[in-house]
Amino acid sequence: MTHRFARLLLIVSVLVLAGAGLFGLAGYEAIAGPLLLAGLVGMALAFRGFAALKGFSYTIWILTAVSVAMLYPQYFFTVGDFQLKRLIVPFVQLTMFGMGAHMSFDDFKGVVRMPKGVFIGIGCHFIVMPLVGFCLSHLFDFPPEIAGGVILIGCVSSAMASNVMSYLSGANLALAVTIGACSTILSPFVTPFLMKWLAGQYVAVDIAHMMVDITNMIIIPIVAGFIFNLFYFGNVAPRDRAIQLVSFAAVILLTNVVMMLVMKLNTLDFLAAVLRSFFWFYGLPMIVAIVLKNRNVSRSSLDNLLSFVAMLGIVINTVIITASGRDNLLAVGGLLIVTCLLHNLIGLSVGYFTALLFGLPERDRRTIAFEVGMQNGGVATGLALQMGKVATVGLASAIFGPLQNVTGSALANWFRKRPAQPTSEPEVEGVDYLPESSTIKPESRSV
Repeated sequence: MTHRFARLLLIVSVLVLAGAGLFGLAGYEAIAGPLLLAGLVGMALAFRGFAALKGFSYTIWILTAVSVAMLYPQYFFTVGDFQLKRLIVPFVQLTMFGMGAHMSFDDFKGVVRMPKGVFIGIGCHFIVMPLVGFCLSHLFDFPPEIAGGVILIGCVSSAMASNVMSYLSGANLALAVTIGACSTILSPFVTPFLMKWLAGQYVAVDIAHMMVDITNMIIIPIVAGFIFNLFYFGNVAPRDRAIQLVSFAAVILLTNVVMMLVMKLNTLDFLAAVLRSFFWFYGLPMIVAIVLKNRNVSRSSLDNLLSFVAMLGIVINTVIITASGRDNLLAVGGLLIVTCLLHNLIGLSVGYFTALLFGLPERDRRTIAFEVGMQNGGVATGLALQMGKVATVGLASAIFGPLQNVTGSALANWFRKRPAQPTSEPEVEGVDYLPESSTIKPESRSV
């Protein structure tokens, strides 16, 4: 797209949005709705032609998705007999798989090489964000399930997008990778207990079931990504590969044993669950990785595919959640937006200044700010669905995600204009990519 065409498209889009506003004020909603969507789509496309605005194009697509769901919710409940909300968890799992596909055990070396920054980041993340969510839910006196959703978004692991923000801002990417990986691995054990403690008065929280749900949404797909990485990217000795494969198989088997005990499955159902898990999360990633490698599919092509799937999944999940909770959103939407914005900004600020208080260098402060203030909205949404309350508990995560992309992008751009001095802090060997492997390229989007 040429700069001239992008500028023209942006002007037209602004005029169309202004027209949508005028028709809406005049009471012609049937005309205002389509104009609003057309204006947003045009703006999202126009932003791609400006270097300064390119990163916000994806955020405009999210706003478009929310607008579609608010205007025409009836189209996003079912397709035939299929309930669209059943797509939420698979898309979260695909994103987690993408993360695992760009990770290896090297990503955890930072725990040893940068222990101070890692422990401060993880500690702040799992202390600050849950308590801030709890305080805000009390302050604004939300209905119980909405309040539970505000606390839930504070209790999940850090967002994968935080690594992209660290990259864009010139922060310590190796530290970001390590904190994000550790918080993700810890979340099945930490999140359920935090929810029970802080949100148990608002919503029923079954710790064992939530642990299983988080493991199925996060740990098992990441294991599948590790296996894919092992056969597509990896260059390890046969002995090390065998040890890793045995370890991954043990994780999948142990998860299914725990699920059998929690869900009280009979032997036949347990065996069927084990076979499904090994097919989808063990055998299939291995086969796909071998096929793609033999066909010389480039890493950039694979990144583009995973990026598209991740973005598509976030957009689809946003539409489904917004449509499901439209009435609740109309009732508390404005206040919930303010709450999520405060939650995000407090997390970013406390993360940065806590790192400053402990004497960490500037690059590490920026990293910890993003790791503390940005949350994994996809996992929060999936948990809300598993609780059967996606239209209420899931609303906060649907709002928090797009908001954190805007604030995160703005902060990253501000940091980038003020380069941090390099430090002697060791980087994790082998980290030369964006591990986010949802895998969103920093130049292409703002998450």
